[in-house]
Amino acid sequence: MKWKLTRRNILLLICCIYAAEATPCISRDYGNGGTVCVCNGTYCDSTPEYEVPDVGSYIRYTSSEDGLPLSMTQGVFDDGNTSADIILRLEPDITYQRIHGFGGAMTDSAAINIKSLSEGAQENVLRSYFGEEGSEYNLVRVPIAGTDYSIRIYTYDDYDGDVSLEKFSLADEDLIYKIPLMQKALELNPRLRFFAASWTAPSWMKTNDYYLCQDGFLLEEYYQVYADYIIKFMDEYKEHGLEMWAISTGNEPVNGILPESIYNCMAWTPQGIANWVAENLGPTISRSNHSETLIFTLDDQRSRLSWFVEEMFENELAKNYTAGIAVHWYFDQMSSTNLLDETHSNYSDKFLLLTEAAIWNATADTYVSLGCWDRAEQYILDIIENLEHWVTGWVDWNLALDIDSGPAWDNNTLDASIVVNADEDEFYKQPMFYAIAHFSKFIPRESVRVELSMSQDETSVKSVAFKTPENETVLVIYNMSTEEQQVTVSDPERGNFTLQLPYKSIQTILYK
Repeated sequence: MKWKLTRRNILLLICCIYAAEATPCISRDYGNGGTVCVCNGTYCDSTPEYEVPDVGSYIRYTSSEDGLPLSMTQGVFDDGNTSADIILRLEPDITYQRIHGFGGAMTDSAAINIKSLSEGAQENVLRSYFGEEGSEYNLVRVPIAGTDYSIRIYTYDDYDGDVSLEKFSLADEDLIYKIPLMQKALELNPRLRFFAASWTAPSWMKTNDYYLCQDGFLLEEYYQVYADYIIKFMDEYKEHGLEMWAISTGNEPVNGILPESIYNCMAWTPQGIANWVAENLGPTISRSNHSETLIFTLDDQRSRLSWFVEEMFENELAKNYTAGIAVHWYFDQMSSTNLLDETHSNYSDKFLLLTEAAIWNATADTYVSLGCWDRAEQYILDIIENLEHWVTGWVDWNLALDIDSGPAWDNNTLDASIVVNADEDEFYKQPMFYAIAHFSKFIPRESVRVELSMSQDETSVKSVAFKTPENETVLVIYNMSTEEQQVTVSDPERGNFTLQLPYKSIQTILYK
């Protein structure tokens, strides 16, 4: 692979002077309105652990449609000038939710793709996501058995009538692919938390005796058997050193009722899931050796928040067993953020967490769009929007797909933040990868969102701010305009500084 001496790459080398030990991105343009960073078994770009400067200075990381990913510069607070058209005023005494974190899903497909690479390239994928020189993900979603992003349809006990679960066993997908990679990820980031979700119970436990949706509910006679099935999964993973921080009541339960849903899933009504949690799942977890594992519910689209959660929580016991409410991002543009605010207001003791997001384009000729900045923008805007409305974290879907958006038994049509090209033993870090990193790398767990107001209704600039456990300030600002914007950040404790925001650029600013 040749590294061309272009103006962009000269600028890249200059930026590396400011970021000692950073490894520059080797970019490649596929003509999709942006570039990817190319990695292989011996080379990958990196952003080393940062050091926040002394009081009076700040550091700034910038990624843009035509710029360098996570390029770092340093600045100082000025003498109080607030001449910019847009003023962002920090109000650190007005606080909101605590952050759980950011991450992605170790699906069967993701693990198969990562393991298709050489050992060195696998290591670079994991370091890119979990290492101090990478995105520092601290959350991983783990499917319980098969999903639409598996190469086959299966559960862990596909033996009719095995109510004692004697034939329960993990699959090769777990033992050969997911578990070894998760163990390595945990070594890279000991703060990593895993949470799991099942797409369906074994078909013999369902009303339709089938893996796929099609109105297939869990038979009440198997409510306890299915709870035991979930515990067995957690037992097996714990034996491999992988404890579950949380467990979901099931992926997208409403889709199981919809006739157009054709992938593996299981239908639940709010009342049915409440009864199962209250009488089976909750008590079974409480008396198991996973008694600290949290339960969260819904794990479905935001539009289904109000009616599903409200009806489920009419069962007080189910409500008490439930720690959090999970949402997915699909069709967010069709539902108001008021649903998040209302859910927090009504159930302030339950955290909100976004547990699945992916770009989906069923009509495109090419589902993976290498280097597409527009898709990164969709991620950035959705993360900011959710964080502004009480959501405590944001989790991407597949950690890696191949260039054909697979492998997937149902030929699903999603994009991913890392795309693997096993034939060339290389992988591509998409703009979406860096979009998430602007949050995940710099906003640690237990950070608290603080008020950040804008002097005018400027719809092209989006922003959010946090105080970290180390009492540092983190601001993320996105300029979605096609023109440069100037903003002044005003902190009542530290003073002001003014930034020029390149067009279509995201900035993360950190200071003491």
